[in-house]
Amino acid sequence: MKTSRSTPKNIDGYIAGFPPDIRELLEQIRSTIRSAAPEAEEKISYQMPTFALHGNLVHFAAFKNHIGFYPAPTGIERFRKELSIYKSAKGSVRFPLDQPMPLGLISDIVKFRVKENLESEREKGKKK
Repeated sequence: MKTSRSTPKNIDGYIAGFPPDIRELLEQIRSTIRSAAPEAEEKISYQMPTFALHGNLVHFAAFKNHIGFYPAPTGIERFRKELSIYKSAKGSVRFPLDQPMPLGLISDIVKFRVKENLESEREKGKKK
């Protein structure tokens, strides 16, 4: 699916390597994540767009027939019912390109992951 073979340096570079229709979907997902986690840092990790806040929150990536979304196993488990209509694994879910992107669900998962990471960071602070 990618038209560019080089590893992108940032999310803009990653998105730029796709056809316009896929770029639009990736930008929608990026915007949804940014709105749900405005304090999060954007980066490339595992060669995928990643949002981090006291550790990785979520990754996403475009493939031939789907967008892969990676909210960690806890994000998949917490939203298991809502995600049951999609192919998923322990820490990932596939959103088919021929269906509307579930942006509301993505937002809810990201907000859950933000809360989870902030709580984890607070617990680490208590142990010091």
